[in-house]
Amino acid sequence: MPASLESRLHATAVQRETQTGLWPGLICRLPKPLLVIPMVIQWLWLAMRYRSLSLPSAADPSISVGGLAGESKKEYFDQVDPALRRWLAQTTAVAIGPAARTQAREAIERTGLRFPLIAKPDIGWCGFGVRRIDDIAALDAYMSAYPPDETVLLQEYLDLPGEAGLFYVRWPDQRRGRLVSLTVRQPPHVVGDGVSTRRALVLRAKRLQDRISFYDDLDRVPRAGEIATLSTVWSHRMGGLYKNVSSAITPALDETLDAIASSMPNMHVARFDVRFASLSALAAGDFTIIEINGAGSEAIEFFDPDVPFLAAYRGILAKQAMVFAIAAQNRRAGFAPCGWRALAAAFRRQVRLIDRYPASN
Repeated sequence: MPASLESRLHATAVQRETQTGLWPGLICRLPKPLLVIPMVIQWLWLAMRYRSLSLPSAADPSISVGGLAGESKKEYFDQVDPALRRWLAQTTAVAIGPAARTQAREAIERTGLRFPLIAKPDIGWCGFGVRRIDDIAALDAYMSAYPPDETVLLQEYLDLPGEAGLFYVRWPDQRRGRLVSLTVRQPPHVVGDGVSTRRALVLRAKRLQDRISFYDDLDRVPRAGEIATLSTVWSHRMGGLYKNVSSAITPALDETLDAIASSMPNMHVARFDVRFASLSALAAGDFTIIEINGAGSEAIEFFDPDVPFLAAYRGILAKQAMVFAIAAQNRRAGFAPCGWRALAAAFRRQVRLIDRYPASN
């Protein structure tokens, strides 16, 4: 059973370029509530089969609720072996309270962070609340708008052209894990003509026009041929474009990622979001991790607009079934699920917080 689940996920991810089918990219255009209905039905069926609504929280049992919802982003970084933290983007945490501005300045000085930098929620989702901060005034404004008594992360800004999501799986009875898929993100952008404003260019782009409220500096006129990036956040929600390039996975990249993931206690399912200088550098294992997500992470390779609808959905459901199967193995080894009440509380807290974060840019 475990081998067949992983092979189904791997086949869907790696053999994408040879597949044909109906409605490519439809999954990218579906409203989120409609998209999750089959996933909820499958979750309930698997919960009955495995006798636990919260079983997937045992897939990554050393992370709060398995990383399904509402977990701390810094919690992941803290679990990476210190000898391997050179692959992590430099990040510091600041608790929002009366002394937050002073503490932020001290943390920046102590860690050597420089402007511009990235401010992001410690409990985040899909890029909500992530902003590029160019100076101390912008940082003060961000922290003033941030929910009190919560934690913000300040992270180095990586001016690198590439970003990717690396989806990793290690079964509990196996010593080594595997990089299952590699998906490159392209930022939401328009190409200037030297005459039109960014607003006009966005309104001509069918994929971006409904997201225009997310973007700043819309009255500027980009130069002819200029590629104008619209957002610091490259997620699908902000208009980013995903491309599955799992064929570019190399032994060097696989081994580097496995070493990092294996150094984290009981980490079995994860997506590592990374920045890199070029695809060849990434393939050689040269990258910087900006975020780690646990068992609740989306398998973003299935949001490649070239993927046929049914192939994408099969992959998403196979990933969810695999998480249940991995968690079942961990439960047999003595790791208990968090319980549905704890999972529901974590999810509710996350939903409440994302509505209170400062806007992304």
